Amino acid sequence: MRVGQTEGMRIGFAVPQSGAWATPANMRRVAARAEELGYAELWTFQRVLYPVGHPMGPVYRSVHDPVVTLSYLAGVTGTIRLGVAVVNAYVQPVVLAKQLASLQIVSGGRLTAGLGLGWLREEFEAAGVGFERRGRRVEEFTRLLRAALTEDVIDHSGEFYRVPPSHLDPRPEHAPPILLGGAAEPALRRAGRLADGWISSSREDLAGIAPRVAAVKDAAREAGRDPGALRIVCRGVTRVRPAGAEEGDRPPLSGTYEEIRRDVDDLGARGVTEVFHDLNFDPEIVTAEPEEAMRRAEEALEALAPNA
Repeated sequence: MRVGQTEGMRIGFAVPQSGAWATPANMRRVAARAEELGYAELWTFQRVLYPVGHPMGPVYRSVHDPVVTLSYLAGVTGTIRLGVAVVNAYVQPVVLAKQLASLQIVSGGRLTAGLGLGWLREEFEAAGVGFERRGRRVEEFTRLLRAALTEDVIDHSGEFYRVPPSHLDPRPEHAPPILLGGAAEPALRRAGRLADGWISSSREDLAGIAPRVAAVKDAAREAGRDPGALRIVCRGVTRVRPAGAEEGDRPPLSGTYEEIRRDVDDLGARGVTEVFHDLNFDPEIVTAEPEEAMRRAEEALEALAPNA
């Protein structure tokens, strides 16, 4: 273990998923090397649409489906875990449950399923789902998804979803952990009450993450759950830069490799149990030529590895 590394901290890595570097061959290369280097988990994210003229920027312009990507990588890896952060609750939960159950089975039980509320109105419109009442929707969505993954007979009649008494087989021997995202107080409390943990978004202010962690754990405690059993996962919007390249205050996980490693330790001290480095959220990566993006990614894989 690297000197100074927070004991018990799990380090993951996001596979190439956005932009020109996100080719099947590069996905395989990153996945195989991450497994060799002892990373805990490979991660993906979801973006279905890019509305014409939207200012989101290059990170979201061209993104592979996360579940399909993980299914592909399940066949070329053997031990590393596979995570999606996150699938948004405008998809149909029973169909998603079927996909996740199959992926959990074919991967040998390596899946982590992250769910989110979603924030892009156009995706809700395209899916035929109302944008309002997203919090209530995701709460029912989470309960139904868990039931579909664990119960022999699903029988559900709720505000948003109805499922007649049905079997959804084959079910995995062990259901995948379900994490919830969101930064608002109700979302944090929902994660503590319902989920196996919380996952931060790409827009999270990591310098102020400790109160978020506390809110999740407080809600778990009030619900009679063990807050220490929850996974607190940080999506690391990791940007490798030369010393002094950042103007003003340096954002956490942006800078030199040594600075980024210290930031990981600091996040562990703030209650985070897992960090995964996601280069897909670095515009310099997703807009680079694929060869240059991979050169930088493979260097980062080596430098930020758990035992580096």
